[in-house]
Amino acid sequence: MPGSSALDVLTEDLLVRVREKIGDELDGKTWRLVCKEFSRVDSVTRTTLRVLRVEFLFVLLDKYPNIKTLDLSVCPRVNDGTVSFLLSQHSLSWTRSLKSLILSRSTGLRYRGLEMLARACPFLESVDVSYCCGFGDREAAALSFASGLKEVKLDKCLNVTDVGLAKIAVRCVNLERLSLKWCMEISDLGIDLLCKKCLDLKSLDVSYLKLTNDSFCSIATLAKLESLVMVGCPCVDDAGLRFLESGCPLLKTIFVSRCKFVSSTGLISVIRGHSGLLQLDAGHCFSELSTTLLHHMRDLKNLEAITIDGARISDSCFQTISFNCKSLVEIGLSKCLGVTNTDCCRGLVCLKIESCNMITEKGLYQLGSFCLRLEEIDLTDCNGVNDKGLEYLSRCSELLFLKLGLCENISDKGLFYIASNFLRIQGLDLYKCSGIGDDGLAALSNGCKKLKKLNLSYCVNVTDRGMEHIGSMEDLSDLELRGLTKITSAGLTALAAGCKRLADLDLKHCAKIDDSGFWALAYYSQNLRQINLSYCALSDMTLCMVMGNMTRLQDAKLVHLTNCTREGFELALRSCCMRIKKVKLLAPIRFLLSSEILETLHAAGCKIRWD
Repeated sequence: MPGSSALDVLTEDLLVRVREKIGDELDGKTWRLVCKEFSRVDSVTRTTLRVLRVEFLFVLLDKYPNIKTLDLSVCPRVNDGTVSFLLSQHSLSWTRSLKSLILSRSTGLRYRGLEMLARACPFLESVDVSYCCGFGDREAAALSFASGLKEVKLDKCLNVTDVGLAKIAVRCVNLERLSLKWCMEISDLGIDLLCKKCLDLKSLDVSYLKLTNDSFCSIATLAKLESLVMVGCPCVDDAGLRFLESGCPLLKTIFVSRCKFVSSTGLISVIRGHSGLLQLDAGHCFSELSTTLLHHMRDLKNLEAITIDGARISDSCFQTISFNCKSLVEIGLSKCLGVTNTDCCRGLVCLKIESCNMITEKGLYQLGSFCLRLEEIDLTDCNGVNDKGLEYLSRCSELLFLKLGLCENISDKGLFYIASNFLRIQGLDLYKCSGIGDDGLAALSNGCKKLKKLNLSYCVNVTDRGMEHIGSMEDLSDLELRGLTKITSAGLTALAAGCKRLADLDLKHCAKIDDSGFWALAYYSQNLRQINLSYCALSDMTLCMVMGNMTRLQDAKLVHLTNCTREGFELALRSCCMRIKKVKLLAPIRFLLSSEILETLHAAGCKIRWD
C-alpha cells in the first residue's frame, strides 16, 4: 500500500517488548526519535525518570504518567515551591504509580514540600534523602506521612535525632530497609524504639554511629533481619556481637569493618549463631586471623563473600577458608600481609588484593589458570605485577573491571595482552603506570570496544597520539587524565570529537592545553556532568564558554586557574548558576565575588567548596 511502512505490521505489544530490551540511556533516546509511534510507546512504558533541570520536570511528568522511580538527585533547584506548583497541576496520574523517590543531595526541599509529596503519593515505598544537609527532625516527621514506606535512606542527614527517627518508626511500621549511616545524633534510645516498632526490618545500616552494646541487644530482637552493616562503630565491642549470637535468626550479611574494639572473639559469636551467613566483612578489625576463628569458619558452608582487609594471612590460612567455604565468589584481602597465592577458590568472580606486595608472576599464573570466572580484580599497588603476569592473567577472558594503579612494572606490552583477551572489559585503572604510552592505548582502542571507565592519571608518556586512539572509544563515559603534561589542545579536540558519551572528565594539571582545546570540549562534550579543570591554562572567555555551553554540567572543580580573573569567574558562574550543583573554588576568591552571585548559587541549591 502506498505510504505504508514496515513498522505498521508491528503491534504495540511487540514494540513494548522491543523497547524493554533497550537498556542504554542514549540508545533509548535514539529509539524515541525514530518516529511518533516509538515515542508514544516509550512514554507509556517508561518506569524510571531522572530529571536534570527543574524547568523540564512538569512536562516530563505529564509525558511519562506511569513512572515508578523519580530521581531528582541531580536537579538542584527543587524546593517546596516547586513541589507545591507541581501538585497543583491538573494531571497527577504519576503520583498514583510512583513507588520510589530519590532526593539525595536535594538541599532546597524542606518539611512542607516533603509532607506534600508524602501525602500525594499513596503507594510510595522507597525514599532516598541521603546527604540532604537541611534534613532534620521536622523533615523526618513530614516524610513519615508516607506510612507505606518500606525503604528509607538517611545517610549523613546530620540533623536527624532520635525524635525524627521515632516519627518514622511509629508511622512507618512496614519498614524493611533503613540506612542511618553518619546520622551522628542517633543514639541507643532511637535504635531501641525502632526495633520495637519496625518488626519487619530486613536491612539496617548503622555505620559510624556512636552506639553502645545496648543497641545491639535491641537489634538482636529483629527476627526478620537479614543484613546488618555497622562499619566504624567506635563504641561497640565483642559483648555487643554476643547479643547477635542468639538473635536475628535470618541474618545473612554482616559488615563489622573498622570497629576497633571488635576482635575475632566477637566474630566467632556471630558465626556460632549464624552458620548460614552469605557475606562477612571484618576488614581492619584484627591484625591476624586466629586459629580459633579459622576453626569456626569451617561452618560457613554457604559463604559467598568475605573481606578481611589489613590482616596477616598466610597461604595455608587462605587454603583453609577456600576449602571449607566452597561457595566463595568474592574475596577482599587488601593490605593483607603474607598473601601470595589466591587460586584455591576456583569459582571466584571478584578478587580485591590491593597493596599485597607478595603477589608475583606465579600468583597471577595460578589465577589465570584456575580462576577463569573472574569478572573483577583489584591489583592496585601490587609491585609484583608485571607484563608477564598480565599475560597469565589475560586468560581470564570474562574480566569486566581491572585495577592496576601504581603498578609501575607494566608497559605497553602488558596492555597488548589486556586488549587481546579482555574484550568485554568495561573499567580499567592505570593510575601512575608510568610505563604506559601511546602504543598501549592504540591496542586498547582496537580491542576494548566496550570500555566505559578509564584512568590514565599521571601516565606521563601519553601524548596527543594516545588521545586520538582514545577518541575512537565511543562508549567511554568516565575518563581521568590528571597530570598528562604532554597532551595539548590537538589531543583534547580529537578526544572530545570522538567520545560523545563522556560524562566525567578530569583534566587537572594538564598544563599544555590552551583555549582552543577547551573550546572544542565545550562544543563536542554536551553530555559532561562532572569536570575538573584545576591548574589548567584557560582564559576568562573560555571558562565562560565551557561553563555556559555544557548544559548538563553538575559538578565543576575550578581551583588555581591562574589565567582567569574575578570577572571571568563571575561571568562563568552566572552562565551556569541555575543548574550547577557543586563547584570547587579557591578560598581567596570568596571575598572577590559579588554577594549577589553567591546568594544566587545558594538559592539555586549549589554547594560551594572553598579550597
